[in-house]
Amino acid sequence: MVLRLDDTDVERNTEASVTSIFEGLKWLDLGWDEEYKQSERLALHQKMAWAIFDQGQAYRDFTPAHTGDADRSGAQGTWLFNPGMRELSREESDRRAGAGAPFALRFRVPRGIDQEVGFADAVYGEQRKAADDIEDFALLRSDGMPTYHLASCADDADLRISHIIRGQDHLTNTFKHVLIFAAAGVQAPQFAHLPLLVAPDGTKLSKRRHGPVVSVTTYRDAGFLAEAFINFLCLLGWSPKNDREQMTLAELQDAFTLEGINRANAVVNFKDPAPTPEETFDPKAVWLNAEHIRSLSVEELSARLLPIVREAGFPVDPAKMLKVTPLIRERIKLLRDVLTAADFFFLDQLPPYDRLELIPQKGDVAMALNVLKRAREVLGETEFKHDLLDQALRAAAQELGIKAGQMFQPIRVAVCGRKNAPPLFETLEVLGRETSLARIEQALEKLQ
Repeated sequence: MVLRLDDTDVERNTEASVTSIFEGLKWLDLGWDEEYKQSERLALHQKMAWAIFDQGQAYRDFTPAHTGDADRSGAQGTWLFNPGMRELSREESDRRAGAGAPFALRFRVPRGIDQEVGFADAVYGEQRKAADDIEDFALLRSDGMPTYHLASCADDADLRISHIIRGQDHLTNTFKHVLIFAAAGVQAPQFAHLPLLVAPDGTKLSKRRHGPVVSVTTYRDAGFLAEAFINFLCLLGWSPKNDREQMTLAELQDAFTLEGINRANAVVNFKDPAPTPEETFDPKAVWLNAEHIRSLSVEELSARLLPIVREAGFPVDPAKMLKVTPLIRERIKLLRDVLTAADFFFLDQLPPYDRLELIPQKGDVAMALNVLKRAREVLGETEFKHDLLDQALRAAAQELGIKAGQMFQPIRVAVCGRKNAPPLFETLEVLGRETSLARIEQALEKLQ
């Protein structure tokens, strides 16, 4: 795979955008074999342009701007060429250029009712277009810089590119590229055009309109696994024959064919603005990420969660993270969910919570006080192993004449600060006796 930065458009080429591209590709760990910047290959581009010119298949256009109906001779009144420039003699062209007159170098598209340009597309099939509907497009701008069409074709030829796979919106450009390859005497690569990615309203995804949703690094920072995000991207506009959705990179590589690509545009579902951070992303992407998270070993998932927890300011050691991870693996969809699903494991003091949450269902303050006082005794004398704590607290519930759930809820809220939390006994074991008893004391003070 060749990584080539099409950076000849000076206005759009910014350091920030280039950095974002590299960060995203490195996070996805796709890897590439060769790397080039088009801006460093200008001599190659200009060499091809002038070779085409010397063959008579390009001409200098000295026109400052194209205006007036006389120039609009193409389909639907589009500009095709300026006859005065296209038919200018070589001698006159050389004279004006020698005198310093600025010019663009344009491709001389064949004209005539029988002239057609065509190519085979691996997705959209045979493509044909009347040459009379293609304008004399620029190869070099007036400042000598190559256009996208010329630079791409020159690099494709020089780097021996075998396949060009790009968005469907480039389909019309390919007719021009076919002409350039033929004029340069180069075998054109195999073309395949992909369906576009569109927003829920049907508009094409764009950085200007949809902001962070289209940035790969947004998904990285939100806590997506790289392999899950690749999995999601592959299913946008392509379907494997096995109808599976969760697939590893190796499985995707094995199953992929160009013939499996759909022609219809692919919708990326998201809400803008999103009510919650999770709704910024396509629900299928989030679901796939959760599935991939559950497929990781506890050790691998723990290693990925630890940097996130530490960056949030919690000095957690790997051994503790390894104990916490299996308790939350089924409860997180994005890696950053660890900060809300497991924060109470790392905090010295729990955030404020409503004291009424300590009261069991169909119970009262007196019941909650009795539960927490008895729990204090049990936790003070029982070995802190989850199975032993389970037995001891269930026995205590029977002693108090209440249901197990009425026993467990006040304890869970006391030690976690919430009703919705990982399994209680494993949580107690990880928190340890000292922390658990201290939080129960704080809960008793809230109730009293």
